[in-house]
Amino acid sequence: MTSPIATPHLRHGTIVTLPGDFFGYFAWPTVARLDNGDLVVVASGLRHDHVDPFGRTLFMRSRDEGQTWTSPTVINDLPIDDRDAGIVDLGNGRLLVSWFTSDTRQYPEVVARCESSDPEVARHYANGFRKVTDDAVSRWLGSWTRLSTDGGDSWSEPRRAPVTAPHGPITLPEDEALLYFGKSFAGSRDATRSNGIAAYRSEDLGRTWALLGRAPVHPNTVDEHYHEPHVVALADGRLLGLIRIQDRAGAPSLAAAGIPHFSMMQTTSDDGGRTWSTPEPLGFHGSPPHLLRHSSGAVVATYGYRLTPFGERAIVSYDGGTSWDTNLVLRDDGPDTDLGYPSSVELSDGALFTVYYQKRAPGELCSLLWTRWQLPLAP
Repeated sequence: MTSPIATPHLRHGTIVTLPGDFFGYFAWPTVARLDNGDLVVVASGLRHDHVDPFGRTLFMRSRDEGQTWTSPTVINDLPIDDRDAGIVDLGNGRLLVSWFTSDTRQYPEVVARCESSDPEVARHYANGFRKVTDDAVSRWLGSWTRLSTDGGDSWSEPRRAPVTAPHGPITLPEDEALLYFGKSFAGSRDATRSNGIAAYRSEDLGRTWALLGRAPVHPNTVDEHYHEPHVVALADGRLLGLIRIQDRAGAPSLAAAGIPHFSMMQTTSDDGGRTWSTPEPLGFHGSPPHLLRHSSGAVVATYGYRLTPFGERAIVSYDGGTSWDTNLVLRDDGPDTDLGYPSSVELSDGALFTVYYQKRAPGELCSLLWTRWQLPLAP
């Protein structure tokens, strides 16, 4: 991997920011480009912090390739925390949104805010946790999708999904089926027994899912190390997946396996997701990934960088992931580590449009931001 370089033709902007509002925290976005050229973004937002009981799934649209955005529309406001929104364009006005929910009662430091000395904090958190009942958790904990057939104006009832990933499923170009490369998580009512990474396929717009296969683990690692994958279909039909990997209490140290904490592992499938190669480390800090196949043939992976200088980065492969030749800095002005989850689309002129969350200034809550940039010439 080469040293990081400046990115050509960078421009930055804001999708939504409410830095002075109690519920002004936004995070974990995904962007999609529709048939008519509109850009749509979903995210978790109108919340107060990285972990709280307030998270909602929001939907925003741009009709001018990201220059201006509609105000957020609330898609989901379940009794428990709605997190990590993904979106995929299915064509003809059909959109699929994915997300997962969390029982934030498991975090004592968050529940303790109900007794905060700040009256506003105590009041809001007490009200938020009143909704997080055993019945609500039993009904709503898990991974979900919703379908729109009118471009995002209305949505189906939530449907359970077997796995979760920050940016959701993808469509397979050869048959328009959905492929969900994700992780089942403990506590989900329909979670599989393993907490590893698995691929599922849906041929009915996410109503039902069939297990294809599971990704193995690298030697001296365990399933609990692996999180938040994303996958892309290459021109030759292969599937290329990247997976967030990090240390976890009670699991073997990644250092013994020569793998950096908070980095990415790469795996491929030659048979549509039924079998996967043993994940191999990319060997540098940064995660979680989002993958895009550019019209030029290049594969672009964007990721958050949580070491100094904090920010958003991208790597580019010109040989289908065999090597990653270009390491790009999209921005390096993050005030702290609460940032990342970038995802990208290609615009009409071949430029890349990447959305992510980050604080605009120290002390602010996180906003949804964007960067427009160009791929450098292949080496």
